[in-house]
Amino acid sequence: MNAAPRFVVDDSAKDPDADIWFAEPAGFMAAPLDLLLAPPDSVSADHLRKALAPLLGSAPDETTRQQFVTQLASGQKLLVALCDVGTVHCSIGLHRDDVDEIGTGQPLLSLFTISWCATAVAPRAVTAARAVTAAEGHTHVEYVELPCGPATLSETVRTPSAESGLPQQPLLQIHAYLPHPDGKRLAALRLSSMATALREQYRGLLHQIAEMVSFDNPLELPVDKEA
Repeated sequence: MNAAPRFVVDDSAKDPDADIWFAEPAGFMAAPLDLLLAPPDSVSADHLRKALAPLLGSAPDETTRQQFVTQLASGQKLLVALCDVGTVHCSIGLHRDDVDEIGTGQPLLSLFTISWCATAVAPRAVTAARAVTAAEGHTHVEYVELPCGPATLSETVRTPSAESGLPQQPLLQIHAYLPHPDGKRLAALRLSSMATALREQYRGLLHQIAEMVSFDNPLELPVDKEA
């Protein structure tokens, strides 16, 4: 008998201003955007400095500390760039490769993001289709009907430009475009990884996440009409 899936409800799910709800499989850790991108003189920035103090203090030497600070700053710049294009959620995925024929079981890193994109007012099915047809390089396009409505799934493989400072390796991106019921925007879910050989597994993983998306608060109790 299989055990029932277990879920942990994040505090953000109870945000009265939330307009999308979703669940992530095990292996993903959300990046605290409010802390990492907080203004230098804010209370959140002070919390971040206190949280990092033990880590910096455990570094073996000053060179190692400076390298960590530099890498953290680079990561913050990347998050700023993501937020500038509408990203509202970012998670780091860490899984073990159990498909490798050699059986090394090496760790696999991935990046999962959710972004809002403004769209022209149109039926949701049309918006879902336009999300892919208006872009280049998308393959394995699939139109599906999810519990939250029509959606389009696709994938791209791109190599970062030399000016980006990112590793010059092919980057697999699995996309899911879910139009919002208001007809004016869509949620773009993306799962990125350099493990291009595992596109089928990552595609299934993003499909699983997309199926759990809701534009209505699933935590709200039904209203008793007889009350």
